[in-house]
Amino acid sequence: MLEVKRKDTESFESLIRRFTKKTIQSGKILQAKKIRFFNKNKSKRELKDSALRKQKIGDRFEYMKKIGKLDESKFKRGKKRR
Repeated sequence: MLEVKRKDTESFESLIRRFTKKTIQSGKILQAKKIRFFNKNKSKRELKDSALRKQKIGDRFEYMKKIGKLDESKFKRGKKRR
């Protein structure tokens, strides 16, 4: 736990600056970011399920295009124009 005590003639801004500097030096921010953005590896079963789901959606999309229910120009991937 970091602790920074205010000195007698120290302004609030310099206290905050000193606290920020100590936090960066201690590495607590980097540690928190690593924990926050950590992605757990998926099991083989989960990978297979997600691949099958994506394939099923793609097949359904292709079928809808073939029978004329979808307009192809609306679903092109790329840069969006505004």
